Amino acid sequence: MSLDWIYWAISWILLIWHSAWDAIGVPESAVLGTNWTWILSIVFLVITVRVILFPVFVKQIKSQRAMQALAPQIKALQEKHKGDRETLQKETMELYRKEKANPLMGCLPMFLQIPVFLGLFHVLRRVNPDNPRPTIYGWSLDQFTSASNAKLFTAPISGRFGSTAAEMSALGANPTTVKIIAGFLVLIMIATTYLTSRQMILKTGWAQDPQQRMIQRLMLYGIPASLLISGAIFPIGVIIYWVTNNLFTLGQQQWVLRKYPPPPTASLPGLPGSSSRNAGTGNRPGTGNRPGTGSKAAPAAKPSGLFGRTKANGAAQPAPKPAIDTKALAPKPGAKPVNPKKGRPAKRQG
Repeated sequence: MSLDWIYWAISWILLIWHSAWDAIGVPESAVLGTNWTWILSIVFLVITVRVILFPVFVKQIKSQRAMQALAPQIKALQEKHKGDRETLQKETMELYRKEKANPLMGCLPMFLQIPVFLGLFHVLRRVNPDNPRPTIYGWSLDQFTSASNAKLFTAPISGRFGSTAAEMSALGANPTTVKIIAGFLVLIMIATTYLTSRQMILKTGWAQDPQQRMIQRLMLYGIPASLLISGAIFPIGVIIYWVTNNLFTLGQQQWVLRKYPPPPTASLPGLPGSSSRNAGTGNRPGTGNRPGTGSKAAPAAKPSGLFGRTKANGAAQPAPKPAIDTKALAPKPGAKPVNPKKGRPAKRQG
């Protein structure tokens, strides 16, 4: 299937934003070695795409909540069909169908962004002086010339960490500078990719379903690791897109996860910074067991000393004396006194 429509759409959005920044008065020439009209155009391309995909992202969160609600039933199926993988998979799929839960919905926003990423990658690879068709995808000759000369701190946005000296010479760039800028951006891209996945798993917990858990591990560790190699072939403009997308995702996930908080049974075993003893409790690491979490709550130590700290020697503290209800001990009107006065012997009857 031809992806020309994606290339046209990406080019159109980039050119619209470039015209907008030019109309606002952002200088076309380089400032601090950077052509900000094109850098901002790439940044706002991300914002445009993410705003369009925002409803899909909300559906992703809701689907993950539905999957978490099914976690106890999935765990019960795993115990029931231990050793029978085929039956377990069949009954798990039947449970998903019955409850209308889709385990693949969690990856849908990422899959929808792949064509945008590929489109930008394709367009920026052709924004270089050697392109024999500079007016392809709706570009004018002036726009193409401006974009092919656009730089980020003197590094061309079409340059790559793996660009040869000849390619950098054609772009009029210093190969060492390009490698430094591109390498630094690749490290940021890897770090922000890891943080976006980690943020989601910390908030929603590890999935009980083995397939879902495998997808989570792939997103948490596999994708960032692959970027260490593939980042060398990405143009700087594409890396700017990726980093901006990750930063937008971090903010968006924080807002959505606060608006749609995960259920209290989300588990976090196996994740750096979490503790397996909190699995299934929904508590943050270090909070211990609490009533209602499925395990017996340990009696809390009574605070004492400065700022409510417990004593270091662990000695048991004396229990506070119970309050005396003076109203209950008072004699009723007309009743004979029960206790004699202190220090005076009781009078014998008879």
